[in-house]
Amino acid sequence: MSIDVEDYFHVAALSGVIRPDQWPLLPSRVEQNTERLLELFAAHDVKATFFVLGWVAERHPRLIQKLADHGHEIASHGYSHQLIYNQSPEVFREETARSKSILEELIQRPVLGYRAASYSITKDSIWALDILSELGFTWDSSIFPIRHDRYGIPDSPSAPYTIKTGNGRPIREFPLTTAKILGLSVPAAGGGYFRQFPYPLFKYLFYRASEGGLKPQMFYLHPWEIDPEQPRYNNASWFSRFRHYTNLDRCYGRLERLLTDFRFGTVTESYNAYESDKTILQANEMIRLA
Repeated sequence: MSIDVEDYFHVAALSGVIRPDQWPLLPSRVEQNTERLLELFAAHDVKATFFVLGWVAERHPRLIQKLADHGHEIASHGYSHQLIYNQSPEVFREETARSKSILEELIQRPVLGYRAASYSITKDSIWALDILSELGFTWDSSIFPIRHDRYGIPDSPSAPYTIKTGNGRPIREFPLTTAKILGLSVPAAGGGYFRQFPYPLFKYLFYRASEGGLKPQMFYLHPWEIDPEQPRYNNASWFSRFRHYTNLDRCYGRLERLLTDFRFGTVTESYNAYESDKTILQANEMIRLA
């Protein structure tokens, strides 16, 4: 179970109508929404991994400390929620180091896991893995083995594996969940797919991907996805509105059902429990797979 801790105004789908310089002026809802998730997880005795945006951690430090105090795993979601392949390596390094430092200062323990904004580690930004390993991250969950307009390395492994970075350091990868249907990889990891697919279909896909619940798979959600009362931006494109607003009013109830239908733990716990084939890929192989 993984939660990307960001606010509604951070998302890529609304980036065309909300500028980063406007973020501090907008009403934040991330704390109240994350608190609801924290209560739900406590009721179901679930420990999750929270990928925290550095921008959020600076403004809501007590929330991040509370997550850690309740036994949840804290990982990095970067600082400014920008697509990595639109950044230079220098900017990416600075922002990622900054976010890691903020989180480690708050929780007083190492932050070893990372997830890119909008899964933006692709063939055009594989270099980011070198930087992650150099900064002390030991695992990542940014690679989606599908084709998508914003992200994806289509033929990359669907089970956890290890990537040997260009600098020789290994970094473990826990990819986002896909299910094979008629030879096609269908996304079944959560987020918009969780809201847009009928729940019985999503449950079937997630069950199939996990081989009947026997193999850990990655589920993700954002705090804003359980918040139908968030501000609406009707000047965004119809497709962006579809991606962002569909079934917000149903998401919390669906999440309750999911917690009953499957067992969940942190990313690190799940990775350690996974009996993988010990696949090791070189970073340049990831580019060819794309």
